[in-house]
Amino acid sequence: MKKIFLLIAGAGFLAMGCNKSLLDTSPHDRYTEDIFWTTPEAAAAGLAGCYSVLRNDGVYGGKGSNNATALWDETLSPNAYNYSNTLSFNFIAEGQQMASTTGIISSRYGDCYSGIGRCNTFLAKVDEVADMDEALKKRMKGEAKFLRALYYFTLENYYGDVPLILDPPNNETQGRLPRTPRADVVKQVLVDLDSAAQILPAKYSGNDIGRATKGAAMALKARVLLYEASPLLNTGNDVTKWQAAADAAKAVMGLSYGLFADYRSLFLQPNENNKEVIFDVQYLFPNQGSSFDLICTQYNTNAPLRDLALAYYMKNGLPITDPASGYDAANPYQNRDPRLYATFTYPGDVYKGAKIDSNRFAITGYGMKKYSIYDSIAPPSDKSDLKGGQSDINFIVLRYGDILLMYAEAQNEAAGPDATVYDALNQLRDRVKMPHIPAGLTKDQMRAEIRHERRIELAGEGLYYNDVRRWKTAETVLNTPIYSWSGKYLEKRAFNPQRDYWWPIPQNERDLNPELTQNNLY
Repeated sequence: MKKIFLLIAGAGFLAMGCNKSLLDTSPHDRYTEDIFWTTPEAAAAGLAGCYSVLRNDGVYGGKGSNNATALWDETLSPNAYNYSNTLSFNFIAEGQQMASTTGIISSRYGDCYSGIGRCNTFLAKVDEVADMDEALKKRMKGEAKFLRALYYFTLENYYGDVPLILDPPNNETQGRLPRTPRADVVKQVLVDLDSAAQILPAKYSGNDIGRATKGAAMALKARVLLYEASPLLNTGNDVTKWQAAADAAKAVMGLSYGLFADYRSLFLQPNENNKEVIFDVQYLFPNQGSSFDLICTQYNTNAPLRDLALAYYMKNGLPITDPASGYDAANPYQNRDPRLYATFTYPGDVYKGAKIDSNRFAITGYGMKKYSIYDSIAPPSDKSDLKGGQSDINFIVLRYGDILLMYAEAQNEAAGPDATVYDALNQLRDRVKMPHIPAGLTKDQMRAEIRHERRIELAGEGLYYNDVRRWKTAETVLNTPIYSWSGKYLEKRAFNPQRDYWWPIPQNERDLNPELTQNNLY
């Protein structure tokens, strides 16, 4: 047998010497860019890679160990507290961030560009795929443009000027690009969203549910325009910018979306992809789950703060500071806006089938329920102790309730508190059986009500930090101490208005590209 083996081996070596194809050293155990874009399946995988970045630590999270970035965004605001400084969120809340700060400041920048690079590659390469349905190819391009717009919107929203790159990654041509003016980045975002809205379908079915739709592109455009119209960016209070934002939100209101009947159930897994959801980040255990339940019930690193609890009106529609409200300091959680009970637990609440005290969530006394399956009822045994990566609840990026609030805010600034502003807000009030907004408000009074309604309706959804930034109230509401449920002092937060409305360009990025200038005072 050994002689036979040697003869076969010798013949093999001779054959190798005569076969030029065997000198081809291209790898056959992995894809390269030159051989990847050949089939419709490869195109689908390339687009899936564009979506996948949404679950990176720097965007909405889920891939990292015990990660819940989407929930920690709330802790930058007066609503919640990240006591462990996970991903350096609390450094930002305390005003201690620097260019060298790791965590979310560096990962958000890098992950967004990772998503942009994948989208750019997809858009450049997908036309090379043969034997692919042209209508499908066109739709997929629309999805990639929506995602690229979302990544660029995130970048310009936090960092201001950033390099605008529309071609596939190439370090030789892109490695030393300067920052592009933020206004030019926004223009490209709007171009991509308008293009996507013309291409994408209104809805999907089957396994395609969760992809970007026409409504998603239109809704993100409304958010972009609302931010552009706000005081941080619209320093001259150009009313036409408010009107553009109102028109964009109104266009989404003309589509087939609506409010889901029950506020608490809107954020539970059995009701995912309901009529209120416009775009969300999809999680599915064991393929790709999140750690939302672990964070909410055990780690408590998105702990609600006393200031948020005090902000909820009484059930009669009056703030607790109004002598006529009926607020009882000895029973502070009685007869409050029902959205309080749907959003977080408090001492004396029933949680997981048992009455709890302030020790259950010892950091602030409060525990977040939104984006967790855990509530007053004891969970089933197989769900009683979910670990990292085992949660299934999708994170909603855009929903119809927010569109109503966008419209109300922009329309009030553009034209005053007309009937359409009241109607948009009262739809949200009706869902939770709260009294309507009082009639006869001035524009300033309505602005205050709208800002309050945004804080309450969207609490725990990671939007309030950007709201107080764009309203330019961060220098007031983020320059205060924070307290637990009982009024115990936790820490002093700080916000420098000359610096902190923008995040620093990460130092590691500037080390790689010296052409990147730095934001003011970093």
